[in-house]
Amino acid sequence: MAKGARFTTGRRTRTAVLGEAYVARSDARRTAFNADFLDFITEGAWGSVWSRPGLTKRERSLITLALLAALGHHEEVAMHVRATANTGATPEDIKEALLHVAVYAGVPAANQAFKVAEQTLEEMAAEAGQEKKK
Repeated sequence: MAKGARFTTGRRTRTAVLGEAYVARSDARRTAFNADFLDFITEGAWGSVWSRPGLTKRERSLITLALLAALGHHEEVAMHVRATANTGATPEDIKEALLHVAVYAGVPAANQAFKVAEQTLEEMAAEAGQEKKK
């Protein structure tokens, strides 16, 4: 199937949010089995929802983090905490979103998400320090 405008827009948005390195790693893991799924999320999530004008990337980032935390998708929480470097959401924003998770989705969900977010932010700070030393 030929890739259309929604795929192109989605690819651009996905790269802007998750970063070129992440998208390149995803591309390297593309197989005949997962290709349709990757195209689906590129067009649907990134080309449709994430590319809409109604919310900023920062706002979408925070909503996404809260939803992923509420659902217990911790690997995705870490990925989207990393994406905040590209969306403009701050650690303070992340904290506030996760406090909402505690109220509306439960303390256990927020507790684990806080652990994942804090660890990820620490890793990001260490990586940024290593980059500055180079």
